[in-house]
Amino acid sequence: MTQRVKLAVLGAGLIGKRHIQHVLAEPSAQLSAVVDPTPVGETIAKEASVKWFASFADMIAADRPDGIIVATPNPAHVQNGLEAVEAGIPALIEKPIADDIMSGEKLIAAAEAKGVPLLTGHHRRHNPVMHKAKEIIESGKLGRVLVVNAMFWLFKPDDYFDISWRRERGAGPVFLNLIHDVDNLRYLFGDVAAVQARESNAVRGNAVEETAVILIEFKNGVLGTATVSDAVVAPWSWEMTTGENPAYPKTEQSCYMIGGTHGSLAVPSLEVWRNPGKRSWWEPFDQTRIEVDDEDPLVLQIRQFCKVIRGDEPPLVSGREGLETLRVVDAVKRSAATGERIELN
Repeated sequence: MTQRVKLAVLGAGLIGKRHIQHVLAEPSAQLSAVVDPTPVGETIAKEASVKWFASFADMIAADRPDGIIVATPNPAHVQNGLEAVEAGIPALIEKPIADDIMSGEKLIAAAEAKGVPLLTGHHRRHNPVMHKAKEIIESGKLGRVLVVNAMFWLFKPDDYFDISWRRERGAGPVFLNLIHDVDNLRYLFGDVAAVQARESNAVRGNAVEETAVILIEFKNGVLGTATVSDAVVAPWSWEMTTGENPAYPKTEQSCYMIGGTHGSLAVPSLEVWRNPGKRSWWEPFDQTRIEVDDEDPLVLQIRQFCKVIRGDEPPLVSGREGLETLRVVDAVKRSAATGERIELN
């Protein structure tokens, strides 16, 4: 039997706790430590019967894991990632991989120079639904894909904004939520050539946006729209349609609509719509629903991280892939601020 991979988790917040539970349950992994300076972190480590450390430096001085999962607050991601690279330890870093492009470039360059694997925590790419959607698109069943529409529509209650940073710039649905959808779309359609965006805060009046509309031009010619709002009551978002996170009610709806010259695809329902005979708006439709296994992508992500550490396969979502997704979101924010179409080099 292959020896289990020793993983430490940095950060014992909401996502850190989920990672800790999944590592504990994963047969190919072993939780070696929880690194978090708070009493909560110490308590969680004790409950998991593993070592607790207040800092990365304290951990390295006492016990070296095979890999680390960085689930600390966003501003600490680059520093924690650089610590891992310096120590030569592969790291899975929660999204966003950095707060800004320059610091992200610094982190990626350091990792590539030392040959240390970095993974970005865009766990939705690990969802079997995404893999099947990509397979359908690449099979040619839809013909030439021309257009995609992505929706993130839901309502964040008033008490969500009782925490002050959630009312400030950078904490809105574009940066916190749309970044996941952008990464999904990049996985399905490749790199983005340009974006143009508009934002609004008409309901709450906070410094942060609550609604945004984005036009996305992909390098392969696909055109996309992404509409984002955390101020509407609606069932059309990844959160509400996939059942990935049990904290959200699951609806029998879809949040992505993908259109091609021979058919269309809804995600995550994986409904394929085609004309069985002649293609025409007067012809009836043949509707097929593709079934896939229901597996937790966070579990699959940890399992893949272990394979990367062992050298069995490359990262599904590398650090550089995470940085490229961040570039798109950064361009969206700049476009919304200036009103200009922003090209990505």
